[in-house]
Amino acid sequence: MATTDSDGSKQLHVVVFPWLAFGHIIPYLQLSKSIAQKGHKVSFLSTTRNIQRLPSHLSPLITFVPLTLPRLHQLPKDAEATMDVRTQDIHYLKKAFDGLQPEVTRFLKAESPDWIIYDFAPYWLPEIAAGLNISRAYFPLVNAWFMAFVGWSPEDMINGSDYRTSVEDFLVPPKWVPFPSKICYKRYEANWMVGSGSPDASGVSDAYRSGMMLKGSNCVLMRYSYEFEPQWLTLLEELHHLPVVPVGLMPPVEVEDGKDDTWLPIKNWLEGQQKGDVVYLALGSEIMLSKTELGELALGLELSGLPFFWAFRKPAGSTESDSVELPDGFLERTRNRGMVWTSWVPQLQILSHDSVGGFLTHCGWSSVVEGLMFGHPLIMLPFLVDQGLNARALVDKKVGIEVPRNEQDGSFTKNSVAHSLSLVVVEDEGKVYKENAMALSRIFGDINLQQKYTDDVVDYLGKHRYCP
Repeated sequence: MATTDSDGSKQLHVVVFPWLAFGHIIPYLQLSKSIAQKGHKVSFLSTTRNIQRLPSHLSPLITFVPLTLPRLHQLPKDAEATMDVRTQDIHYLKKAFDGLQPEVTRFLKAESPDWIIYDFAPYWLPEIAAGLNISRAYFPLVNAWFMAFVGWSPEDMINGSDYRTSVEDFLVPPKWVPFPSKICYKRYEANWMVGSGSPDASGVSDAYRSGMMLKGSNCVLMRYSYEFEPQWLTLLEELHHLPVVPVGLMPPVEVEDGKDDTWLPIKNWLEGQQKGDVVYLALGSEIMLSKTELGELALGLELSGLPFFWAFRKPAGSTESDSVELPDGFLERTRNRGMVWTSWVPQLQILSHDSVGGFLTHCGWSSVVEGLMFGHPLIMLPFLVDQGLNARALVDKKVGIEVPRNEQDGSFTKNSVAHSLSLVVVEDEGKVYKENAMALSRIFGDINLQQKYTDDVVDYLGKHRYCP
């Protein structure tokens, strides 16, 4: 419930509740910090282990509220985030997440906050919050074009009545997009969308979850800005009849303070490379490459002849039986021009180094923002959910290229990887991608612009506290 500050303004109490993925938790934490710095009370709800993995220095600003995640035998012991489970087991994590409903409800009843900001997963929460006279903001960690692509209306998403029922239907933009667009799936990606309306082990589908969030919310917050493809924001408001409030692109304000024992050897290696020559390769924590994919990617790096830094982390929830190895002799053959790092890396510090000349990415939205804020052209290799649509949009903006793949099964070759890297980083043809990426950095990396969006969001929350 709002209280009055010493300057006469109303202090809000805002509860935030992200999905159990650190790609979601970190942006939620960033938004929470921005709201708290404006003098408002922020309660950050997540599971105990996830909170323990967050920076402790934020505690004076934000009240962290640990929740006890119900245990399921299908999940590994202590698994509380997507990074702890295999991609194919995430639906069990959603089922466990739904078991948080009683504890979250008790907290809301006891605290009576002004707002709750939630993610796509707790489809049961809008109705509960509305019954407690709490204003509700839906903050999905996807961008505007993906959200517009997946659903015509909340009712259709809830009822599973999408007119698109075959793979072919997703190979073109949906009929409700009124302007020219090249944003659509490729055949090897579209099977995911065909199945997205079917219930999983949690008992409901992702489309149902999203539809319920849209139906029960007072507004939608988007990690987006009017300076980049604003027509998608307008379309979302028209489709869902809800205010869509951009929170900005949320470039990280501070480059991570990499631990010296991690950053120093990386920094020393980067300092030994020529300016703009290094390819930085990172595919996120949830991509599990097959042995063939890993082999072709590694051999493509080798074939390109370029110096590279590969953030080669063990995939989420993988076990020894899941693990795949780099091709025989790869490390030995590339040791003089490449570095393969198998633990956490300070990504922002690496991307900020002037030896980096290209970013081979899976096109997760956070990674895209971080790459473009430093003006790096992108070599795109998307795999999951929104990543393919992100890649189509960015190719259209000519800030990079996609690695060519087989249209039927999505396979790629060492030659397609090597050619893509050389084209973007070395060849004259790649200059246009570098120029366009650098131009976009003036939007994606604009901290003053981000501050304006933060101010606007906080003002919105203040002006629109509870409305039934």
